[in-house]
Amino acid sequence: MSVVRDLILQADDDLRYPSSGELRSMVEYLSQGAMRLSVVKILTDSEKKIVDESARQLFGLRPEYVAPGGNAYGQKQRAQCLRDYSWYLRLVTYGVLAGSTEMIEQIGLIGAREMYNSLGVPMPGMVDAMRCMREASLVLLSEEQQKIAGPYFDYLIKGMQTST
Repeated sequence: MSVVRDLILQADDDLRYPSSGELRSMVEYLSQGAMRLSVVKILTDSEKKIVDESARQLFGLRPEYVAPGGNAYGQKQRAQCLRDYSWYLRLVTYGVLAGSTEMIEQIGLIGAREMYNSLGVPMPGMVDAMRCMREASLVLLSEEQQKIAGPYFDYLIKGMQTST
């Protein structure tokens, strides 16, 4: 769930104190707390802007999705796509806060592949959508903030790629 929790649980499972390396990892994670919070605030406050820009980029890249017969054709289907963008952006913020990809994996990837496949949503399109969301998000962040947030977007994208 979080770096600190995971390190403590690992040490406890091994019936030992945290190692000096584990303690350094905790210090590094905790020292980035204010930066992590600033990343989450920017992403949260910019949700609509990020979702709109992501959709613009994706549908420019894949216009067949919004054409008749496409997965995002029509008001209802498009709204569902945008809802999913918001959902995945929120999962990325959970990862940034926790310093862990566990929530992205458990909530966003496990089961999502099966759901999208059963709905006929093309997984390559979801990968493209997450790439667009990554780009729309990272331009809003400083270089240092990008280093914190980028890996969580990358994890999400890679997880969706493995299902294609």
